[in-house]
Amino acid sequence: MGGFGDYQLEIYLDGLRGVVPSLPMDFDGLAERARAAMPPSVWSYVAGGAGDEGTQRANARAFEAWGLVPRMMVGATERDLGVDLFGMTLPSPLFLAPVGVLGICAQDGHGDLATARAAARTGVPMVASTLSEDPMEEVAAQLGGTPGLFQLYTPTDRALAESLVHRAEAAGYRGIVVTLDTWVTGWRPRDLATANFPQLRGHALANYTSDPVFRRLLPGTPEEDPEAVVAQWAGIFGNPLTWDDLPWLRSLTDLPLLLKGICHPEDVRRARDGGADGVYCSNHGGRQANGGLPALAALPAVVAAADGMPVLFDSGVRSGADVVKALALGATAVGVGRPYVYGLALGGADGVVHVLRSLLAEADLIMAVDGYPTLSDLTPKSLIHLPGGGALP
Repeated sequence: MGGFGDYQLEIYLDGLRGVVPSLPMDFDGLAERARAAMPPSVWSYVAGGAGDEGTQRANARAFEAWGLVPRMMVGATERDLGVDLFGMTLPSPLFLAPVGVLGICAQDGHGDLATARAAARTGVPMVASTLSEDPMEEVAAQLGGTPGLFQLYTPTDRALAESLVHRAEAAGYRGIVVTLDTWVTGWRPRDLATANFPQLRGHALANYTSDPVFRRLLPGTPEEDPEAVVAQWAGIFGNPLTWDDLPWLRSLTDLPLLLKGICHPEDVRRARDGGADGVYCSNHGGRQANGGLPALAALPAVVAAADGMPVLFDSGVRSGADVVKALALGATAVGVGRPYVYGLALGGADGVVHVLRSLLAEADLIMAVDGYPTLSDLTPKSLIHLPGGGALP
């Protein structure tokens, strides 16, 4: 049985027939090509971060502070990257992190659907965003047998929040991911320079305009008055949740409940004690607040406080090597964001599949070369902190 690393063999065999990859094989190449393919305002929204983007850069650089220690004579001819997550048996620990403007990143304007199709083809779960160009039900229908989770931006209207969660349940999503750090948008100079905020222009609001509760809040139909849609959305989007809200969130669903944006051990403990099933260590890829620590630096303490509870992770993942290091530091599953969005912009579902297969191939081959046949073999002891790599977390 072939492994993820066989993707490189496919590429080399194609080369014997004169066929070379149509898409770049590395993050910088993807970003360069995607910038040329995307409208400038969309590019800046996806590529940009908060403030001077120092935290965004730190997210990516944090992985350079760690080195994987090779172990020889292991005979890792076969690798098992499978993971069990909330009763789901997944072929790999990789997942597609939620991105709120997927639709407009694709050439056809339906990037959420294309990403779901890529998930179906690769077995990599998708965390579908509340902010979508297509309703969550249509996105779920494209996932095939691959599980999906639904990411909730909790509105101030509790009836609407309940409706969104219940729709996600009915559509077949396997968990609810509540994002905590985006009840207000961070200071994003790139977007401010173009005075561009996609949702205020009516983009990525399909889950609202298709929701019966939201529609009842409007003076007419969304089709009749799109400006009223934007105004209503802007008025109810941001909910500054507190720990007092957690029992209510927990009561909304029997699905696994994950809290996204957790980077402090005490927050992990409060989430666990409040009934959350998992936490999602992330700083929103550096898009929300500048001047903070890289998410990877927070991960070990989050994992320790979780005490066996699943910990999802994203922020700064650019390569298969990054995936391996995050797993060694204790992440249960690792999310990728910007790289697959760039693949989406360049090649639709095919572009996303290419990025996912590339990440998994690199991770698989690193585990082969360095002698780590299973994920359980990757532990913090597999890593060393490199000289000049920055302060230990």
